[in-house]
Amino acid sequence: MHLEEKLTVRKPERIFGRVREWQGLASFASAPSAETPAGASLGVISGRRRQGKSFLLQALAEETGGMYFAATEATEAESLRLFAEALTRHTREIPEHPFRDWNDAISSMFRSFRGRPVPVVIDGFPFLSRVTPSLPSIIQRELGPGGSGRESDLRLLLCGSAMSVMGSLLAGQAPLRGRAGLELVIHPFRYRDAAEFWGISDPRLAVLVHAIVGGTPAYRHEFTQGDAPADLDDFDAWVVRTVLNPQKPLFREARYLLAEESDIRDPALYHSVLAAIASGCTTNGGIANYIGRRSDQLTHPLNVLEDCGLIVRESDLFRSGRAQYRIVEPLITFYGAVMRRRWSELEIYRAESVWRSSRPAFLSQVVGPHFEALCRDFAREADESLYGGFPSEVGSGVIGDPANRTQIEIDVVVLAAQEPGRSRRVLSLGEAKWGEIMNGRHVERLGRARDLLAAKGYDTRETVLACYSGTGFTEDLRAEAARDGRLRLIGLDDLYWTR
Repeated sequence: MHLEEKLTVRKPERIFGRVREWQGLASFASAPSAETPAGASLGVISGRRRQGKSFLLQALAEETGGMYFAATEATEAESLRLFAEALTRHTREIPEHPFRDWNDAISSMFRSFRGRPVPVVIDGFPFLSRVTPSLPSIIQRELGPGGSGRESDLRLLLCGSAMSVMGSLLAGQAPLRGRAGLELVIHPFRYRDAAEFWGISDPRLAVLVHAIVGGTPAYRHEFTQGDAPADLDDFDAWVVRTVLNPQKPLFREARYLLAEESDIRDPALYHSVLAAIASGCTTNGGIANYIGRRSDQLTHPLNVLEDCGLIVRESDLFRSGRAQYRIVEPLITFYGAVMRRRWSELEIYRAESVWRSSRPAFLSQVVGPHFEALCRDFAREADESLYGGFPSEVGSGVIGDPANRTQIEIDVVVLAAQEPGRSRRVLSLGEAKWGEIMNGRHVERLGRARDLLAAKGYDTRETVLACYSGTGFTEDLRAEAARDGRLRLIGLDDLYWTR
């Protein structure tokens, strides 16, 4: 049965994709009490801003007859009053007494929903918990033995964009740890879905657009007013009239993404850290040298940026303890590599000249590394037939070559699952080139890396050497791939249209 056919609550046609996310929400919201522990249930929904969380949850409330409450930055008294009004509108029951505090509000909320499963969404939960830090404890108490939630059929969904706050709700010794029946993170669209969402059928154009706006749904309509590049020839003009246009919301969005994170106390430092990563300084030491700080002074800001979901730490698969940092949001990378250093010119509408001179940096510092990341995403989704086994770990790595006194960087490393008592199988070693026609030299380099790994004890007997190219391959290399069953050539059409 197709996944869409299993949904217990109809997914509205206006929601693009998000089938698995909707399935999780719908199953949680409508699960009969007999299928869940006695009493109310808790779900926690998180994700960076602009990913469509509110859009999904509003639709869920509409389809199930649930309640949706959007919290705002307000005092505790005002938030209580707004919540009471929303609860009254939904239940049509006027409380005997005004809520004195959140103890009254939460217990009244649970008592108001009995008889059938009903979702209640509290969106913007970090706004409430920041003003009332005891709110998670209050919810925990009411969900526990003797609490008002034990006799309720309510399905409470807490949602927020402050990743550090939402992540801490269920972590460690947090009051709500172990209470949630659903923990859902709403991610950006994957690169193939993003191309379809933008209506782009040219894979080269899809990569260029994705390298700027990624898979964030809001950038397609709200932030560009539906303006998408018509074709590859229109791409440069599209950049100038949208992301580099001071009149468009997309122009300042990268700055706002950082400013909206409450845990960031020194924006200048964090902007510099992101600019260093965007410029290619991806190790702790490289970032420190770029911004003029000691490496130990970056531990906290790097951890904060990770908690906020703005960067990710990616381990070197061949060197224990070594890692690189990558910016998760492409728009921030584009801002750091292209916009930040030319901001004053962009503000006075010199986008055409700025883009003309910045385009080479965009291709090398933004698109090149982004293409490598897309190739790793492609490898993660590959089935057993492509590499001769199911990928367990996919990443990048560096292999030392003592004889030549060099290091070989591998862009796409695919490892099989570790089996007890056996050497780790290397399913594939790959090199990714966005703007270069690939030839036999690239395969020789990968072959050398394979031999070095074999000498280190890895199982490379069936390792597939893979060339990923955004430009193409020489005829000689194509002929070699036709002869060699352990050589794969993966172009843009394969990247986008091979499932």
